[in-house]
Amino acid sequence: MKIMAGNSNLPLARAISAYLEMPLTDASVRRFADEEVFVEIHENVRGEDVFVVQSTSYPANDNLLELLICIDALRRASAKRITAVVPYFGYARQDRKPGPRTPISAKLVSNLITTAGADRVLAVDLHAGQIQGFFDIPTDNLFAAPVMAADIQTRYGAQELMVVSPDVGGVVRARALAKRLNNAPLAIVDKRRDRPGQSEVMNIIGDVKGRMCILIDDIIDSGGTLCNAAQALLDAGAAGVSAYITHGVLSGGAVARVASSALKELVITDTIMPTEATATCDRIRVLTIAPLIGEAVRRIADESSVSSLFD
Repeated sequence: MKIMAGNSNLPLARAISAYLEMPLTDASVRRFADEEVFVEIHENVRGEDVFVVQSTSYPANDNLLELLICIDALRRASAKRITAVVPYFGYARQDRKPGPRTPISAKLVSNLITTAGADRVLAVDLHAGQIQGFFDIPTDNLFAAPVMAADIQTRYGAQELMVVSPDVGGVVRARALAKRLNNAPLAIVDKRRDRPGQSEVMNIIGDVKGRMCILIDDIIDSGGTLCNAAQALLDAGAAGVSAYITHGVLSGGAVARVASSALKELVITDTIMPTEATATCDRIRVLTIAPLIGEAVRRIADESSVSSLFD
């Protein structure tokens, strides 16, 4: 098999190739003067099982197009099987119609990846599980929970833990992590705004008094909800609050917001390449997801079980 990388997250691609003890495929992914994407593969991939590592994070449209063109180049170079390894699947939050005359962009992007020539997709913590059904090709959704659970046990295992979902929609994800933490108790932040323009009221469902609270979610973007939830938990008597989030989008002033928040720390994975602001913030820590993705890639290539990674 071969590992090929786009430009969105080269450090992660290199870490995956190091785990698999094989070099990245020699290829150029560059821009013409008018910003057109051009891909050229400098080695033979005919009959090979090729994995293209490319997150569709900011700038989302450029990175998505890079992925599509890489897949097309491999298909035209007669690769036997092409797997799109998309650690962060952009447009995943547009997985349904929130109102009339709105798109379901996650379905459109899945169609584009399939049409470009991908035979399989490998993603990490999709925003909604049903996105797997948007693809007409096999799709594996990896979970960062085992990596996070090991880190939580190492740093906070001696304390009384409480796993907290920042909203009602994330309860399934929080319950899965709580199960890995020796069936830790679960709490939910219920966020309400009674009238437009009125400030949000955060009610805590569960007794968090005296406990170390672990907020768990798949994406942190602006960080407003998460920081407010942390303050609400402390106001309810929590001993401390840390957040474990898979995808650190951290747009706008999110890093500054986290740095000045009540969070003890924010832990993200490297599915999205950290910006300089993220890397230099002492309140933010990055866990690598490369061994998990690398092992999944190996198992797909060997035609062995991927789901047993999470047993």
